[in-house]
Amino acid sequence: MSNSTDSWSRFDRRERLLRFFGLLAGLVILVAAWRAMEVNYGYAVTAPRELADLFSRMYPPNVGYSRKIVGPLLETINISILGTALAIVMAIPVAFLGASNTTPNKPAYLLGKFIISFTRSVNVIIWALIFVVIFGPGALAGVLAISIRSIGFTAKLIAEAIEEIDRGSVEAVTAAGASPVDVLIYSIVPQIKPAFISVATLRWDINVRASTIIGFVGAGGIGVPLQTEINYFNWEAVLTILISILGLVLISEGISAYLRKKVM
Repeated sequence: MSNSTDSWSRFDRRERLLRFFGLLAGLVILVAAWRAMEVNYGYAVTAPRELADLFSRMYPPNVGYSRKIVGPLLETINISILGTALAIVMAIPVAFLGASNTTPNKPAYLLGKFIISFTRSVNVIIWALIFVVIFGPGALAGVLAISIRSIGFTAKLIAEAIEEIDRGSVEAVTAAGASPVDVLIYSIVPQIKPAFISVATLRWDINVRASTIIGFVGAGGIGVPLQTEINYFNWEAVLTILISILGLVLISEGISAYLRKKVM
C-alpha cells in the first residue's frame, strides 16, 4: 500500500496553465487599452479643484428659473411615455418572431433575432441624431429614437418569457379545437402578462432617463435647455435643471418599482 496521498485539485496542470495565461493576456490587454487612451494626468490632478470651482458657480440654484423648465420636463415625460408605448406595439410581433416556440419558420426567427440585436446595438443618441436629420429638431425625433432603441430590449425579454411558458396549457387549448388566435389569447398571453407588465414599466423607467439627454442633439425634452444653459455658462440654471432631472428620475423609479412589485 502506498503511503503517498494525492491531494485533490479542482483544475489539473494544463487547466491551471491555461487560466494563468488567460489572466495574463487579460492584464496585458487592459494595460494596452489604458495606455492607448493617452490619459492626461495633469487634468486628473487638477480635477478636484476644478470640480469645487464648478460647484461654487452652480450654488445656489436659480429657483426662479424653475418656472421655465416645467414645459420641457412635461415634454420629457411625454417623450418617454409615447416612445415606450410605440416600442411595445412594435416589439410584440418581433418577440413572437424571435421566440423559438412561436416563430412560424427559421427565416422569421432569424429576422426577429436580427431586429432585436440591431435595435439594441445602436445607442439612443445615434438614433436621435438620425431622426433629427430626417424629421428636424423636436419631440417627434425624440419619440422615434426612444421607441426604436427600446424595441430590442423589450422584444428580447418578452421573447424569453414566451419561450418559458407552460406547453401543457397550449396543448390543452389546441386539443380543444382552438384556433391559433384563441391559443394566443387564452393560453400564451395570460402566462406572459406579468412579465410583459414588468418589462414595460422597467423600460419606461429607463426611457425617462434617456429622454433627459436626447435634447443635447435637438430631440426635445429637458436636455434642450440644459444644453443651452451650459453653452451660456449659466451654472445656477444648470443646477436647477439637474435637480429637476434627479427628482423626475426618482419619481419614475418609484412608480416603476411599485408597478413591478404589484405584478410579481
